[in-house]
Amino acid sequence: MMRAFVRTSAVLAIFALGLSALWGCGEDENKTSSQRSQARGSGVSFSIVSGSENEALEPIIRDFAQKEGVALDIKYMGSIDMTLALSEQGNKIPYDAVWPANSIWITLGDQQNVVKHVESIMRSPVILGVRKSIAERLGWIDSKDIAISDILAATRAGKLRFAMTSATQSNSGASAYLGFLHALAGAPDVLLMEHLDDPEVQEKVRALLSMVNRSSGSSGWLEEMVTENYDRFQAMFNYEALIIEANRKLTANGQEPLYAVYPIDGVMIADSPLGYVDKGDPKKAEFFQKLQAHLLSKDVQNRILRQGRRTGLVGMNPDIADKNVFNPDWGIDVARIISPVPTPAEPVIRKALDLYQVALRKPSCTAYVVDVSGSMNGQGIEDLKAAMTTLLDPVQARRFMLQPSPKDIHMIIPFNSAPLNGVRAVGNSEEVMHQLLAYVLQLNPGGGTNIYSAAARAVETMGEIENIEDYFPAVILMTDGKSSGDISELKEKLARLPLGSDIPIYSITFGDADESQLKEISAITVGRVFSGKNLVQAFRKAKGYN
Repeated sequence: MMRAFVRTSAVLAIFALGLSALWGCGEDENKTSSQRSQARGSGVSFSIVSGSENEALEPIIRDFAQKEGVALDIKYMGSIDMTLALSEQGNKIPYDAVWPANSIWITLGDQQNVVKHVESIMRSPVILGVRKSIAERLGWIDSKDIAISDILAATRAGKLRFAMTSATQSNSGASAYLGFLHALAGAPDVLLMEHLDDPEVQEKVRALLSMVNRSSGSSGWLEEMVTENYDRFQAMFNYEALIIEANRKLTANGQEPLYAVYPIDGVMIADSPLGYVDKGDPKKAEFFQKLQAHLLSKDVQNRILRQGRRTGLVGMNPDIADKNVFNPDWGIDVARIISPVPTPAEPVIRKALDLYQVALRKPSCTAYVVDVSGSMNGQGIEDLKAAMTTLLDPVQARRFMLQPSPKDIHMIIPFNSAPLNGVRAVGNSEEVMHQLLAYVLQLNPGGGTNIYSAAARAVETMGEIENIEDYFPAVILMTDGKSSGDISELKEKLARLPLGSDIPIYSITFGDADESQLKEISAITVGRVFSGKNLVQAFRKAKGYN
């Protein structure tokens, strides 16, 4: 059903459309390192696309490239975008090496077999970090046999809620989710299609995912969100290395650390494979081999170990692990034997991700608050329409694993100097999605800019939705200018709603947008600001957080 809404007093004017049936950005925001290693005359340039969990290792790589006289570029990209780039471009991909968090993303993407010399650089299990006092109440301190079913029981009893990244946008989320499926299917030798089709397995996984209180498209941002807003979040599934990073920040601030929980039947290991994209350039191939050997050398592996990443075997000798890093008081257990979840076959992984997106994840309630002021005339409005097409066209949405579920709620609220008549729809039918898109394509720019009243309209409308607590609510706000008005109206609307503090506003800057205004909005809602230099990518990234 799609509805038009316009505020007259507090009433929504509704019109109905029809329904039928549909269903495919990146873990971490696409960004290029602001630095560039300076070559000393070798004439060789080399580019790496990496998951952002490797950003802490960038100085090691840059130092080596500089010594070798190689100009180095590093771009941080999500797992899905990396997989898509490999699948669609092969060795035409504009990078010389790929470095995702997990080998499965190379397996899924490298259909043309262009990635060579793949080696795991380090490892980190994806585990649950729980505020230590909560772990104590649950009886989990020093326990060696906590299962995914125990975590499910704690959530069902109302004793635990947790944050995690999207399984279709982030490796840590995909790893946690595949661990849930494996464990709740009875820990089979390997996850099969028949397990995915089991209604009991689906019900248990859906129940566990319903207790996720914040989704994210980025493992790194998830860690930052939890540490910077510690009063709002109890726990997160993330890399052991990022739980260690979080605890370093928390303890430095005098706050309670997270306690590491290693489910006995649902842990997957991020193996951080570095692979070379063979384009027939012997100089680049030679540099890659040297770089890989350098990263695997004893000295560098020790440096990586000191940053909370496991090297060598997953089970480590406690004598070589720095207890200030792998701190036993945080539940970090380097000696325990971890039996990782066996990696399912490629078709099973693809079906599992599809199932997550359309059937098992908590449904989304998304308000797209889009600027149609006069300054958007010309290329601006065309870029906006292209960006929204990526999300609302069924084929494109599926390609980026951003397809909606049958329960998802969509709102489009255009604005200039005030909110304009908008539309609202429920579901994922092809008819509804196409009619939402048709609404966007007929928008015309004109007038001034007031982002605050438009965002307030979105928040207020969400507050009128029955059982909104059963959804992931989010406002995706895009503007190209400086707003009139002030933030007080938005703050008042948020304060009136019981769910107000749980509605993140993800802002997209475009053109001459005032980033300071958008950062203030994001700060009070635990949201994020994305660069809209490429508006299509910006909308995809923002939607990946919801």
